[in-house]
Amino acid sequence: MTNLSIAPSGVTQHSLTRGMVMLFAFCCGAIVANLYYAQPIVEMIAPAVGLSSQSASLIVSLTQIGYALGLLLLVPLADLIENRKLMMVTTLVAAGGLLAAGLASEPNLFLVLSLLIGFSSVSVQMLIPLAAHLAPEATRGRVVGNIMSGLLLGILLARPLSSLVADHFGWRAIFIGAALVMLLINLVIALTIPQHKPAHRASYSQLMRSLLSLVRHQPVLRRRAFYQGLLFASFSLFWTAVPIELVRHQGLSQTQVAIFALVGAIGALAAPVAGRLADAGHTWRASLVAMTIAVGAMLMGWTVPGASLVGLALTGILLDFAVQMNMVLGQRAVYALEPASRARLNALYMTSIFIGGAIGSALASPLYEMAGWPAISLAGGLLPLIALAFFAYAEPKRRATNLNATARE
Repeated sequence: MTNLSIAPSGVTQHSLTRGMVMLFAFCCGAIVANLYYAQPIVEMIAPAVGLSSQSASLIVSLTQIGYALGLLLLVPLADLIENRKLMMVTTLVAAGGLLAAGLASEPNLFLVLSLLIGFSSVSVQMLIPLAAHLAPEATRGRVVGNIMSGLLLGILLARPLSSLVADHFGWRAIFIGAALVMLLINLVIALTIPQHKPAHRASYSQLMRSLLSLVRHQPVLRRRAFYQGLLFASFSLFWTAVPIELVRHQGLSQTQVAIFALVGAIGALAAPVAGRLADAGHTWRASLVAMTIAVGAMLMGWTVPGASLVGLALTGILLDFAVQMNMVLGQRAVYALEPASRARLNALYMTSIFIGGAIGSALASPLYEMAGWPAISLAGGLLPLIALAFFAYAEPKRRATNLNATARE
């Protein structure tokens, strides 16, 4: 248990209807898309703002680092102050950052704005714990899984949308359009999202210190964050490098890259499946399957068929499915730990994931320039393999310990 006591308190009484779940899912998808618009078009953005090809992936990495910082520094505030107001402020800042990025032409400024866009797009991680508060225990995994489907569709559809818009209207149009979407989301949040007023029993500094206590005292949080951080590093490595491979060696245009990226959206089907499996008590088996699929998907790229256009598409589908499934399984486990600390638990869980994502994105350009697609496949396969090896070693021992403790009681 943590030393900090914050009552779950005031969520204004609303039933979590199907329509509300769909609204949460839409908002999550639209906000998280901000992190991924640049990913398939970094080779268009870099020369326009004065970045070298080897530095291009910094755009994606800094956006994810900014997101990780926002998760760590802003999301815990959802356990302290009224959530709707906090979400409105962050979406307004995101709108300003996106608009400025769409007008920028200097490399350092664009990189700073990339950091700001990530930092201010964290309201999505306030919406998900709010939904978990509102959902009954018996269906919490299903509700979180359904909302995660919207979030994951936002991740997966942001790339093809960005490629299409950039191909026809230029890369700046996607940032300006995203700024307008954030203003719309701000209005939606103001008019429809229920208020959540946590009890004010701690200062911000106490709140931040409690994060360390949660990490120390919640081994489930540590393990699930470690597994998902490694899988998300592989995910980001693949999706940052594959547009370069498709353009340079498969001869695809940005519009064709967009169509390719749509294939990855199939992976979003994993989220509601994972939520139902978790509710039914199959977290361990489903996690094992997800990590195994991730390893196999990436290592396919070492083969000639795996490096073909069809092979790359299959890798994208399988990797996305595996990563999304494992993410929802981890969230369901983490949310069950301390209901009053869900925002902070979610912040810690997602921070580690996006640190992994930032590392994967940062590796993409230098690895690809040095050794091409085989290096991406090898690195992308080793990351989830480490997670799988640790999972196979640690989880059976933990389960055996829990069973023995139950038997003694």
